[in-house]
Amino acid sequence: MPEPEVTVRRAVESDDTVLLQIDRTSWDASSGFPSYQEAVRESFFERSGPEAHLVAEYDGQVVGYLRLQDKYTFPEGAGVLAVNGLAVAQTARSRGVASALLEAAAAEGRLRGARKITLHVHSTNAIARRLYERHGYVVEGTHPKEFLIEGTYIDALDMAKML
Repeated sequence: MPEPEVTVRRAVESDDTVLLQIDRTSWDASSGFPSYQEAVRESFFERSGPEAHLVAEYDGQVVGYLRLQDKYTFPEGAGVLAVNGLAVAQTARSRGVASALLEAAAAEGRLRGARKITLHVHSTNAIARRLYERHGYVVEGTHPKEFLIEGTYIDALDMAKML
């Protein structure tokens, strides 16, 4: 029997519950912000709606998301998109889900006529950094000691990919 494929589609309102669960369980101090995880949220879509999200399915189940938004709200910044979140359920990791989401984001960016996609990543998140590098992202800047997480200063990295 063939291995199930990862498929990517646009999010819909009915994805809210499963995406909220993925968001609550996918981050740790090396990749996210503990204070944000502790915040009580009723909806995954409370800060940005389904239209800003690509959703990955594996074997018919929602297993991840990527939030893709315009980085700037003014005309001079048109054409630059930002990945403002990418998470994969722990049970679906190492199955190509994040790669499928990044490929879909690049395709979406090209459809929108974007020239560049940017993202931020904690310097401590080596797995994500390697993933982004494999997909053509390069470090454009470093913000030393940007965050204090669990008593440790963490550098933030700006990464980008030209389309």
